[in-house]
Amino acid sequence: MRGSDEVRVAFISDVHSNLEALEAVLDEVGRARVYCCGDIVGYGASPNEVVRVLRDVGATCVIGNHDLAALEADVGAFNPRAAMAAIWTSQHLTDESRAFLGSLPREVATEIGGKKVYIVHGSPDDPMWEYVRPSTHADLFEYYLQKVDADVLALGHTHMAFEWRSDSGGVVFNPGSVGQPRNGDSRASYAILTVASGEARVEARQVEYDVERAAKKILASGLPPSLATQLLSGQ
Repeated sequence: MRGSDEVRVAFISDVHSNLEALEAVLDEVGRARVYCCGDIVGYGASPNEVVRVLRDVGATCVIGNHDLAALEADVGAFNPRAAMAAIWTSQHLTDESRAFLGSLPREVATEIGGKKVYIVHGSPDDPMWEYVRPSTHADLFEYYLQKVDADVLALGHTHMAFEWRSDSGGVVFNPGSVGQPRNGDSRASYAILTVASGEARVEARQVEYDVERAAKKILASGLPPSLATQLLSGQ
């Protein structure tokens, strides 16, 4: 049983137009409020359906680099496969999906259970493009928290889940990727943030979904077939 002061929310990232994975995660989190660290679209075959679901559940989202590329059809910074997927997505977005993605901020500063939480796709220094990993950025985490005046910093972009905690209780974490995990596990990744008794805790989670259906939709769509293979392998 939860304490009366406990707040529990769900964090997702890098859905990448994978409707099957998103629905499986949302089934798991139930009525918990959802926060998304960007890259709602790109790579997968269901961009409009994913946008509609996130809009309907009232998710708080920031924009990611693939979302921006789909809006602007600017793929100069992408590798060929990602560029093909971004152009395909741009060509298939409805006006409603464009309006939703275009309304998203690059960063969100909010409060959850009395904790100041900052949400961005890349990093506080480069919201769109910087890849933040503990192996390369751990010595910057205190700086990040101080820069954005936050107790908790939630990041996306790398598709790899991690959690870092300072001696003073500051937390930096990535929930991993819902729609295109790259950790060798094809299950959808997400995280639960719980704030209770003044402490923020992050629980990394993974959930199975119909990955074969998502892969078949990619193959039928005209997107690069390797994107379907990647889903099946989790690589």
